[in-house]
Amino acid sequence: MTFRAATRCFCALHVCGAVFVASGSTSSTRSARGAFVPLDTASFSCAHHRRSRATGRCGLSLVRDDDDSQSSSSSSASAAPQYRSRSTAQPDAEAEFAVGSAVRQERLDEALKDLGFDACALTDDPAFRGSAALRMYSSFILPKSEGAFATAELPQRASVIANSIAFKAREMRSHQEDWLRNHDKSLAEADKDQKQRFPLTIVLDNLRSAHNVGNILRLAEAARITNVILCGITPAPPNPKILKTALGAADYVPFEQAGSTLDVVRKLKKEGLAVWGIETTSQSTTIWKVDMPTSGVAVILGNELVGVDAKVLKECDELICLPTHGVKNSLNVATCASVVVYEALRQWDDS
Repeated sequence: MTFRAATRCFCALHVCGAVFVASGSTSSTRSARGAFVPLDTASFSCAHHRRSRATGRCGLSLVRDDDDSQSSSSSSASAAPQYRSRSTAQPDAEAEFAVGSAVRQERLDEALKDLGFDACALTDDPAFRGSAALRMYSSFILPKSEGAFATAELPQRASVIANSIAFKAREMRSHQEDWLRNHDKSLAEADKDQKQRFPLTIVLDNLRSAHNVGNILRLAEAARITNVILCGITPAPPNPKILKTALGAADYVPFEQAGSTLDVVRKLKKEGLAVWGIETTSQSTTIWKVDMPTSGVAVILGNELVGVDAKVLKECDELICLPTHGVKNSLNVATCASVVVYEALRQWDDS
């Protein structure tokens, strides 16, 4: 079979580091029809995406490393055809929205450079092939619709896309590192690691911000405390702002709603639970100087503006504060809750 006939018989598509070989011949190539043939990714690189001495720019063509040497030899006619990714191929000058592709690429490369990200590494590294980062890069340079083309031409669009690409690249790298623990546990893993909840109850006295409540619910789930009591006007799930901020944690935190914080405090004390008010007062003790009761404790956190109600504070067994050394006399209520909860966990862990 001649080379020309052979090229008519094979159509090679580069898809995520592999070639799908489809035969159009009835000869000896019939056995390879529909075969999925893996490629040696080490032998492939984005040759046009390397820094060119002449232009100093990156391209997007995927070609074999040995094509350059073979093209100068007499046997180049029998060399394997070049393989191009449909999503990362060099933009066709005849394509409908290819106008200005070189300028867009230059803008995007500069924006990535400002973020400390080398655009050439995006396609030189086999790990990025088929990745969201590489698709975003290619789609910006060669938009696929009139709307995408108009958006890509906006002055600040390159910076926006560059930030998205850099984030996707960081996300991909983090998933590849086994030692990073930046993913949630399964329910089975959580139950296996810690079957009992820590004896700590958070009581929220008329908080107004759903975002703060969401943060506190996320804290409560991560620390695996007993429960959270939402008093008065405090927003509660399924408030969408709470669910958004809690990032799914609200489903795994025992919580209840109550009308009066004062009634809740009296009930908890009657049940034998120590109740501590977290508030800046002349009678408060710095949190580092107190011992968290190992039998359990309920901590009261108050409204973002007026704090814990004075009547509630008078019913508390202890008043605790976080020291402040600036102009402001308090921290954000969700931040304060985090400090208190993890100080309790630290003390209980040490004991």
